[in-house]
Amino acid sequence: MLDIQPPIHRPPPSRTDTVLSHYRAVERVISAMHQRLDQDFSLAEMANVAYMSPYHFNRVFRQLTGVPPCQFMSALRLESARRLLLTSKLSVTEVCFEVGYSSLGTFTRRFTDLMGHSPRSLRRLARSPMNPRPVQSLVSPEPVLGHDPPRTSISGRIAAPADFAGVIFIGLFVAPIPQGRPVGCAVLDMPGPFRVAPAPDGSYYLFAAGFREETGLYPYETALRAGGQRIRRHNGRTQGSTDLKLRPALPTDPPILMTFPASKICTIEDAAASPSCVHELITPLKMASKDKKRLTQAR
Repeated sequence: MLDIQPPIHRPPPSRTDTVLSHYRAVERVISAMHQRLDQDFSLAEMANVAYMSPYHFNRVFRQLTGVPPCQFMSALRLESARRLLLTSKLSVTEVCFEVGYSSLGTFTRRFTDLMGHSPRSLRRLARSPMNPRPVQSLVSPEPVLGHDPPRTSISGRIAAPADFAGVIFIGLFVAPIPQGRPVGCAVLDMPGPFRVAPAPDGSYYLFAAGFREETGLYPYETALRAGGQRIRRHNGRTQGSTDLKLRPALPTDPPILMTFPASKICTIEDAAASPSCVHELITPLKMASKDKKRLTQAR
C-alpha cells in the first residue's frame, strides 16, 4: 500500500524577502558592471546575472536605482574615467578605451557635457598648485543682502550622522541622476534648513552629498549621500518631500557626475537668513534671452 504524504503548503515569500532578493540581484549586476566597464554588457546579459527576464530586470533595476541599467553603466564609465584622470598616469586616449569608449571624440564630448571640463582640462586643474583645496573653502563667510522670494526657491531640512563635520552640497537636477549643471543648488556648513534657488515650475530630482572636512578635491567615493526623490513645482508651490538625511553611499546610488568643488557651477552666496548658516549657489539656466529676462523679472 502506497504511503501518500499530504502536500506541503509553503507560505508565499513576504514582500520584505522579495525586496531583499531584488536588491541582491541588482547589486550583483552593478558589481559585474564595475568589472566590465571596458566591454559591451547588454540588457539580456545583465538580466542573466540577475536571474530575471530582461523586462522584469529592467523594471526592478529602475525601481531600486532610479535609472535604467544601461544609463547606470554609462554613468559608472564616466565616474571611472574621472577617477583614472585624477589618480593615474594613463593618457586621455588610454582612459577613453579603458572605460569602454571606442571613439575619443564621443568620450570627450560626453565627459565635457556632464563634468563641465574636458578630460585634459580637468587633469590640469587637479594638478594645479591651487589644488587640492578643502571643500570647506567653498562656503562663503560674507553675507549677501536680499533673498530669493519663496516662490522661486525650494526649502527643506537635511540631517546628518552625529559625527559628520564638513560641507553639504544640495542640488536640484532634471534627471534622476546627479549629473551636469544643477538647476539650482545650495552649500551648507552644517545640517539644518536649506533653500535651493532658482526653482522654476517643473519636475526635478533632489540630491545631496556630504563631504567631510578633512577631505580634499573630488571626494566622491567617500561622500555621504541623500535624496533622489522626485519633486514638482507648480505655480510656485513644491509638491513632494524636501527632507533629506545623509547616510553612507549604497551600491545602488547613481554616480555623481559633476566636478564639485573645482567647477564653478554656481555663484556662492550666504543666505544670511537661516540660523544654521545656509549658503546658496545660484546657477544660471541655459535658456534663451527671453527666458532669462522672464526669470530676472520674477526675482
